[in-house]
Amino acid sequence: MTLKISCLQLNIAFGDPAENQQRVQTEVEKLSAQRPDIIVLPELWTTGYDLTRLDEIADEDGAHTKAFISELARLHHINIVAGSIAKKTKDGITNTMYIANRNGDIVGEYSKLHLFQLMDEHLYLQSGEAPGLFTLENTLCAGVICYDIRFPEWIRVHTVQGAEILFVVAEWPLPRLHHWRTLLQARAIENQCYVIACNRAGHDPNNTFAGHSLIVDPWGEILAEAKEEPCSLTAEIDLQKVKQVRKQIPIFSDRRPEHYITSEKNFPKKY
Repeated sequence: MTLKISCLQLNIAFGDPAENQQRVQTEVEKLSAQRPDIIVLPELWTTGYDLTRLDEIADEDGAHTKAFISELARLHHINIVAGSIAKKTKDGITNTMYIANRNGDIVGEYSKLHLFQLMDEHLYLQSGEAPGLFTLENTLCAGVICYDIRFPEWIRVHTVQGAEILFVVAEWPLPRLHHWRTLLQARAIENQCYVIACNRAGHDPNNTFAGHSLIVDPWGEILAEAKEEPCSLTAEIDLQKVKQVRKQIPIFSDRRPEHYITSEKNFPKKY
């Protein structure tokens, strides 16, 4: 099965959910003419990293965002991996991804597990706990958010269950562009899956972002890559390749998890 996937590499208006919603609506309407199967948005696309104002501008229980992407997906008959938004709950604010299928049903939700202290996320956001597995087009997928890709053990939690596509949404800064590209290719190779990575473009008061959204195949080959400016990035993926690669180099059947140290408390006191 082949899927046509598009990433919307947006320049996000800092702290302005209404403006960002309008930008997304406009760009999705444009892209719908190309008939992609899946459209992917970047991290915190409604607010950007306006963390100090999240109590004011975060989406209460994600209700507005879910209604918005559900209607957009249904109207254009397109699956949407809706990046992430600041979701306000009674326990705090999470950095949360929603996924809508072609019928407008919300079929997945994931809140960022690893909070990035260099951008003060730990001061304003609550960490999620559950994995980001969901199904689109009869294919098991996984969604993670930005800093998560530095934790290969977290990615493997998803692919060992059979996920064939890893969606990564991000606001990755320009100074660490080399890390972004290298980590994404590594995650594709070691998990033998497609990696669809949608980063933001532009800058906010504190950061310049890298852009360079990527679509990477299970061999780690880059199928499509954006530059730094706002744009859309589209490529077709063939899910049969995942099965072929996993058969050719059977890493999942060759794993020896009974020998892996999974917690620091299991380390010997001396080596």
